[in-house]
Amino acid sequence: MLVVGALLAGAGLYWFEPWKLWQDDRVSEALPAAPASPAAGGSAGTPAGGAGPQLLAQGTLISHEHTTTGTVKVLRLADGSLNLRLENLDTSNGPDLRVWLTDAPVKEGVAGWRVFDDGRYVSLGKLKGNKGDQNYAIPADVDPADYTSVTIWCDRFDVSFGAAPLTRT
Repeated sequence: MLVVGALLAGAGLYWFEPWKLWQDDRVSEALPAAPASPAAGGSAGTPAGGAGPQLLAQGTLISHEHTTTGTVKVLRLADGSLNLRLENLDTSNGPDLRVWLTDAPVKEGVAGWRVFDDGRYVSLGKLKGNKGDQNYAIPADVDPADYTSVTIWCDRFDVSFGAAPLTRT
């Protein structure tokens, strides 16, 4: 019986990773810069070579399962590539956290915790850290206009830690 209890406790620790609640991973990535494009003027909607990032959309994170604050920006870099930037992110650490672009509406409170995997979403990768500034490349075949929100998604428990509606600029 003691062995079974120890195995269950070990499995629970592995699954929930409770120690992450007391660990902070701070990330301080600079605003992304792309190499200047060889074209002199750039195409419509794309900055000319050497220009800074163009803001396409932005939003403010709200809390869901865990207290979450910060801002989200969708940027077009000078080379035309797309990037999602989290600024001043502050959330809890947790197991298997991901950054998703989604087409789900952002809802306040418990009603918004589990809506983001109901529709279309694109995972931009694992959350690099639960605090700070960080950048995520948006794949070239993804049109950010098709997505209306961003969530910090816990893939292990299918729940949003926090989310932001995106407002086009």
